[in-house]
Amino acid sequence: MSKSRVATTTAANSKQKGISPPKPNPRWGREEETEFFAKKVKLFRQGKISEDDFRRFRLQHGAYGSRLHADYSMVRIKVPSGEITAEQVEKIASLSEAFSIGSAHVSTRQNIQLHWVQLEDVSEVMRGLVEAGLTTREACGNTVRNVMCSHFAGVCPDEAFDATPYAMAIARFFLRNPMCQNLPRKFKINFGCCEKHGLVKVADIGLVPTVKEGENGAKVRGFRIYLGGGLGAASFIGHALEDFTPEDRVLATCMATVRLFDRHGNRENMARNRMRYLVHETGWEKFQKMVLKERTAVEMTTSLATASMYDVKSQEDKRQLPKAPSSRMAKLPMFDKVTKDGPAFERWLHSNTVPQKQEGYFTVFVTLGAGDITASQLRVLASAIRDFSAEGAARNTPQQNFAIRYVRGTDLRDFYNRLATAGLANPGALTIASSVGCSGTTSCNLAITNSHRLAKEVQRKFLELGLDTDDDLRDATIKISGCPNSCGQHEIATIGFFGGASRIGNAMSPTYTMLFGGSAGEQGELGRSVMRVPAKRVIDAILKIIEMYRSERVQGETLHQWVVKVVKGQGTGAIKSLEDIKNALVPVIQLPAIEQDPDAYRDYGSDAKFTAKTARGECAA
Repeated sequence: MSKSRVATTTAANSKQKGISPPKPNPRWGREEETEFFAKKVKLFRQGKISEDDFRRFRLQHGAYGSRLHADYSMVRIKVPSGEITAEQVEKIASLSEAFSIGSAHVSTRQNIQLHWVQLEDVSEVMRGLVEAGLTTREACGNTVRNVMCSHFAGVCPDEAFDATPYAMAIARFFLRNPMCQNLPRKFKINFGCCEKHGLVKVADIGLVPTVKEGENGAKVRGFRIYLGGGLGAASFIGHALEDFTPEDRVLATCMATVRLFDRHGNRENMARNRMRYLVHETGWEKFQKMVLKERTAVEMTTSLATASMYDVKSQEDKRQLPKAPSSRMAKLPMFDKVTKDGPAFERWLHSNTVPQKQEGYFTVFVTLGAGDITASQLRVLASAIRDFSAEGAARNTPQQNFAIRYVRGTDLRDFYNRLATAGLANPGALTIASSVGCSGTTSCNLAITNSHRLAKEVQRKFLELGLDTDDDLRDATIKISGCPNSCGQHEIATIGFFGGASRIGNAMSPTYTMLFGGSAGEQGELGRSVMRVPAKRVIDAILKIIEMYRSERVQGETLHQWVVKVVKGQGTGAIKSLEDIKNALVPVIQLPAIEQDPDAYRDYGSDAKFTAKTARGECAA
């Protein structure tokens, strides 16, 4: 069949299913920036730009240094709000084959990364992205990074309104804005759909849409804004600025916060120059007053031309998408029991689909292994978006998966079959089996352990054991980082791990510090450190914890609830506290002498002797 006939057939099928026409090209990128980058690379190669100056430049343009190899880059693609079209997915597939390693990586901040791109090819990748409307500008460096928005925004039954246009407008406003090109450190803004989703309490600025009753009973839109959150070697939960911030004060609030950080942030000590340290050291009450005062100054001095750069209306989707009915949400088919040996489609349906507030439509999650997806899989994903999503786009998620929204319930089996042709129909996306792992030693200079591979091993083992079918484990999360930094978001996991190294006997071993009881939900809790676990005993330790939970839980108690109870020292059985957990795990995590089992002292994905080798990090410019 010819390409034109295939396109005609696909368009006809899409129209029959009520799928909207493609979204207009968002035009985040600029052609001139690709040429500028190529010229700077030549000057750097000629020795006319110092290494430090060039490093700052390339980070500002989204090119992060690859592990221990200066000639290669990780190209980080900004995906504002995580929203990506089928055309953009296909473009990334082509670029990954032409200039990278034939695959892409979804990060925990809704970016998409291409690894091991030769420095001279970075500008060509940027050029291809511009054609598809994407950019790498300010994906790294001391800037406002990719603006996140909950992948449930617009379809969440608990949201006051769709925050997506506001997130897009803020992203537009700060992109290339002179006021945020040389901040003390990176700055992160997250929009939620409700208090449960969007990671709003662990961002520099987190915003949750809300409404209140105004004059004559009219509903007034606004946000509940949290400031000063963040994850890392020292993590903090954000503070609520005020009960209600009306929508017409959102820009001024964000500008005021960024300006204060720019003015008062620590530019001397890189280990303490994120805004959360400024808030902590200033004291919340004082910082709160500073923001409110600065906001007044912003409102009184911002020109109309500057304010017009923030345009929510222009970011609204003007196409006709299905509206939410006044009736209850659609329900999934109910099964008496979903097991690992049952029908594969039913297992997938149980763990990878969520009914939307729009009647008859579902959000479908595509399970990836620690965020990795090949070029051929990206193309199948793009075809599925075109043929089955009424909004014609996908959202990537902080769990390193893809969410395809507005899929009709009647199309779910066909959607599953399409994914299965490319190995994308694994179950477990919304369960404990979908473990998060940063890139670790596969590409990062700061990483000590291969967290990326460990996350994949956890997922493989958990799916093999069918843990995705146990609803009592569904609310628990496993998140893994390759160092004490927070790319894997281990501090907000039910069971989190960050990489390190330990001497056991006369040998070095990759190890992880295990944390318990973290959550990014309504309350926002940071995990408590429990103990160090050798890399090759992490899976055994988690399975032992699940075994203890199953023998200790009370009726109706989930794994996450049990873990939180133990963290508080309120266990009711033999396991009453973290100390009891630690004592129970000691026999499980012991390693034999290296002579007896050399592999136990190697990291995942490596046959070589383990060494804790790192280089200069590039989290900041």
